[in-house]
This record gives sequence, structure tokens and C-alpha cells, in this order.
Amino acid sequence: MTNPFFAPSTLPYGLPPFAEISDADYRPAFDRGLEEHLAEIAAVAANPETPTFENTMIPLERGGQTLERVANVFFNKSSSDSNDFTNQLEEDIAPLLAAHSDAIRLNPRLYERIKTLHAARDTLGLDAESVYLIERYYDEFTVAGAGLDDTSKRELSDINQILSTLQTRFEKNLLADTNDLAIVIDDVADLAGLGESEISAAAEAAKERGLDGKYLITLVLPTGHPYLSSLTDRSVRERIMAASRARGIRGGNNDNRELVLEITRLRAQRARLLGFPNHAAVVTADETAKTPEAVDAMLRRLASPAARNAKAEQKDLQEQVGGDFDLQSWDWALYTERVRKARYDVDTSEMRPYFEAERVLRDGVFYAATQVYGITFSERHDLVAYHPDVRVFEVFNADGSPVGLFLYDLYTRDSKRGGAWMNPLISQNTLLDHPTVVVNNHNVPKPAGGSPTLLTYDEVNTLFHEFGHALHGLFAHVTYPKFAGTNVFRDFVEFPSQVNEMWMLWPQVLANYAVHHETGEPMPQEFVDKLQASASFNEGFATSEYLGAAMLDQAWHRITADDTVTNVEKFEADALASFGLDNPAVPPRYSSTYFAHTFSGGYDAGYYSYIWSEVLDADTVEWFKENGGMTRANGDRFRARLLGVGGSKDPLEAFRDFRGRDAEIEPLLERRGLK
Repeated sequence: MTNPFFAPSTLPYGLPPFAEISDADYRPAFDRGLEEHLAEIAAVAANPETPTFENTMIPLERGGQTLERVANVFFNKSSSDSNDFTNQLEEDIAPLLAAHSDAIRLNPRLYERIKTLHAARDTLGLDAESVYLIERYYDEFTVAGAGLDDTSKRELSDINQILSTLQTRFEKNLLADTNDLAIVIDDVADLAGLGESEISAAAEAAKERGLDGKYLITLVLPTGHPYLSSLTDRSVRERIMAASRARGIRGGNNDNRELVLEITRLRAQRARLLGFPNHAAVVTADETAKTPEAVDAMLRRLASPAARNAKAEQKDLQEQVGGDFDLQSWDWALYTERVRKARYDVDTSEMRPYFEAERVLRDGVFYAATQVYGITFSERHDLVAYHPDVRVFEVFNADGSPVGLFLYDLYTRDSKRGGAWMNPLISQNTLLDHPTVVVNNHNVPKPAGGSPTLLTYDEVNTLFHEFGHALHGLFAHVTYPKFAGTNVFRDFVEFPSQVNEMWMLWPQVLANYAVHHETGEPMPQEFVDKLQASASFNEGFATSEYLGAAMLDQAWHRITADDTVTNVEKFEADALASFGLDNPAVPPRYSSTYFAHTFSGGYDAGYYSYIWSEVLDADTVEWFKENGGMTRANGDRFRARLLGVGGSKDPLEAFRDFRGRDAEIEPLLERRGLK
């Protein structure tokens, strides 16, 4: 049989033929894709003709299609439905892909051609997107080390291959330890405080592991866990927190401490090779922030008031606890809800019966997109996805023209890594006439058959957030593959997703989806009014736990090649103390050994991106409110000037085009109660 990756799919929108793909297809497709792409690159580099846009940039953009097809499908599978085979192949293929990338970016003849075009770019008669394409290639090749001598290039390539293997190992260790540390509960009485849906999901998770009659609480990626706000048994809460924080530090095969030390050491060594003082400087050089000093200045501006507010919140919580015990990290969420209830009469758990997953998706997330952008959705039961739980939706513009396919993967499973994310399977570009197929992955516990899937407030927010990434991927309309979808600067990529969160509580949207799953009664308006009145409540904690992780990421990546770090726990404690965020009751959102964003997820020295992008987000929300809110005119402007441009222009230029000025930080400070 022909390998399904060797030619483009003939399915609608080029959807990968998942029903035909087997594990045995991946490695041959990777091997052919790597070989084909290197031959294409070699032909461009060896071209004896004077470099032109047509004989250099166009073939670069056309190259690597087999490799892209298999890589997009494989890495989506390895993150959302892994097995022993994919785990091993990912570890095997990682250094080959790193070497492949270096073979392209460190090719001296290719770099010379790009450099020649870059020097003459304003005289070539090109449109703005084509000029920007040359600039992006030149900047990326330069930062990647294309100008180094041959000896340094060889050393750089060796480091990159080793890092790729270590990062893959980190992710696999984390998934294994997360699964191993799931909490087994023998007596349902110990789950007091959880709802029927949550208890059903815990029973189903235990059953899937052969633990009939028991209950299993699986861990989520962040330090905190949604159940900590509801469980009344303090010892169970403590077990969950202890298990969460133990990931990667228990010794044995899944211990990530040595990987953290080695990854950061190699990144620092690579930075010196590239002529930078540290890895953070390398990363920010090609982001909107430009320097780690700019990042540090912003984070420090927020850290002090956030820590101060968290201390005040802690005092309030301790008063609620009384003198029975000192408030600990596993108590914070529960007593936050109790104080919120006492002070504002708000209990977010009371909202859960109004957040049935299907209704949230269709009448909330999809409805908001229809109102703002005019797009509609039709489920395609005839199209097969990569797992039985995954659903496929076709997306249309208001005039009926196609936008793309949206795949929706809601439920957690042992084979799926933690967190929530968006992946592209195919990204639109006119050069190759590619359509768009994107995936949203979540980790919502799946209840037993017949029981409704009721979402927490935070899970609803995550659905809106991740769909913002999906919209970015669906709406981007560009000429060149390099600019497709969400291929923007990393410290800008969270901006569209954060903006989409605003529609969750927008009155028109909320009224359309927030109805009781049994009675059909709408969520009482007083719930929302009280929630909004308490909007900045607990923001000291929320901002502090986020900043703790962001600053920890920066600290690890501002070490130099001459620094020696030998103790992960001490380094982490010292880093948090240096920023005034060493409050034991407010641990960082991620500790080093389970910080997937920075050690395996592509956000190394870039976890600051969320708060950096939130400055743009908060300012954009103000713009929508000032200009009439949920209108098609506003949506069309945001789509045309921001989402639709993908990565085809400088993102801050795109923001100025949309907003009419640079972003201001005041709306963010107001939102987080930091003024």
C-alpha cells in the first residue's frame, strides 16, 4: 500500500486520512520527507544564477511538503494520543529534525543568497509581504547562527541535537510521572464537595485503569487543581498538592532535575556560541520584547503589587480558617471560594450546572464567533479524526464560502499530555493553495456514559481561550507558508486567544448558553453581577502564581555559560525570593521539573508572553467596549487587521493598524487590581 503521507490527502480540506494511517507509516514518511527537503534546499543553494526572489524565496517556501504533512499529524498524535511507539519515535526523530533544521539555517551558500536579497530588498519591486518574507528569513538565519564559522556551526548543531532529545525526554518523563501520581480514593465520602459529574468522572478514570469501585483524581499540568476549590477533606487536598509538586523530583526514571540542569546549561552554552550573554537574550532578540531587560522591567513592575495583594488576600483567608491551622497552598482555593461567598455571595461551583459542555461549545463559543465574525459551523460526521472522541466541524463565512475544518478534542486520557492547546494540521497559504485544518485539545475529565459533562468556570474560560487560537489559525489569509496561521512572534501569539475570552461573560453570549442542564432555566443574572463585582478578587494570588513561573523561566535562561547550577530546588527558591514571590502558600503555577512550557513546549525564556500579550488584550477589550461591543463591524475590523494577517507583517504594526496607537498598560493594571 502507498504511504498516506507521500501525497496530499484527497479528503475535504486536505484532512489527513486518519483511517488509513498506521504507526508503521510515520518513520518512512519522515525519512522521505527529510531527504526530499534537503534535496530541495541543496538545489536552491547551488543555483549558479544571481539570487532573485523567484529562484530563492519561492522554492524555499515550496519545499518540505511531505515533511510538513507527516510532522503535523505525528506531533499532534504524540501530544494528544501517544503510545509506546510514538514515544520512542519522537525521541528517535527529535535529533534528526534538529540536525535537519541546522542543515538549512547554517547552510552558508543559502545564507549568502538570502543576505544578498536582504540588502537589495527595497529595490526589487516586491509587495510588502514579500519584502517581510526576506526580512524574516534573514533575521531567523542570523540569530540561528548562519554567520558562524564552520567549527562553531558543528558545535552548535551538536548542541541542538542533544537538546532536542533532552526536551523530548522531559515531556515523556512528565507524562509518565503525572499518570503515576494520580490520586486513588477508596471511599466516595472522601470526595465530599465534588459534584455528581466530577465523582462520575473519577469513577470512570479509575475503571479505565482497572480500579473498579475506586475513584481516581488525575493531575492537571499546573500546580493547582480544579478540585482544590471544592474538596472539604483537607487530607485529600494535601495529597493532591503533594502529588502535583512531586512530579519530576522523586528519583528514578522519571526524575527531571538532571534534565533541567543539562537543558539550561546547553542553552547557555549555545547562547555564547551565538554571541549572546544568555538564552533569554537569544529568544527575545527575535520577539517583540527585543531584550530580556525589557521583560524583566515589566515583570518586576507587576511583581511587587501582586505579592502585596496576595499577602492581603492570605490574611483574609486565614481569618476564614481561624486558629485551627495555618493556611497552606492546598487550602487556598477552597477558602478563596468561601471568602468570595461571604464577601460577594459568589460561589463559582454554583455555576457548574449551567455549563454543560455541548451547550457551551455550540451556544457559547460558536455563537460568539457567529455574532462577531459571521461564521457558522456544521459537524461532519462523515469525516474521521485521529481518535473516536474527536469531532470534526466545517466552518463557513457569512456568504457561505468555506473557511476550514475545526477538530475538537475535549476529554482527558492517559495518552494525552496535560494542559490545553491548539495545533494546525494544515495551514492556509495561496502559494501552495492550501486550505486550513486546526485542532483544539482540552483535558476535561470524561464522565460515565449518560452523565452530562459539566464544566468548571475555568474550563469554560479555557474553551473560549483556545478557540481564539483556532480563529487565528482559521482566519489567517496569507501568500506564503511561513506566515500561515499562528506563525507570529511567540510573545504575540497569546493575544488573539486572550481577546476571545471576553465573550465568555458577554451578556448576549452568556444568556445564550448558560442554562441549567436539567431545568433549562437561565443562569441567574445575580451570579454574573456578583462575579463581576468580585472581578479583581484573588488577583493577587493569580498574578503572583503566574509571575512566579514567568520569572522562574527567565531566571533559568539568564544564567551564562560560566555559571554552575547544581541544585534545582535551591535555584528555584532563590529565584522566587529575589522577586519577592517566595510565599509557600502561593507556589508558582509550574515548578521547574513539571514546567513543560519552558523545558519541552517551546516557551523557553518566553513564558512572559502571556502577560506581555495581555497588555494588548486588555487594551483591545477596552476598544471593543468603546466602539459598541459585539458588532460585525468590530469583528470584521479585528479579523481583517489582526487575525487575518497571520504572520505576514510585524505584529505590533498590525496592532497599531487596528487600534490606531500603541497599547497602553493601564487597562491591564486595572483588570488585575494592580493600580
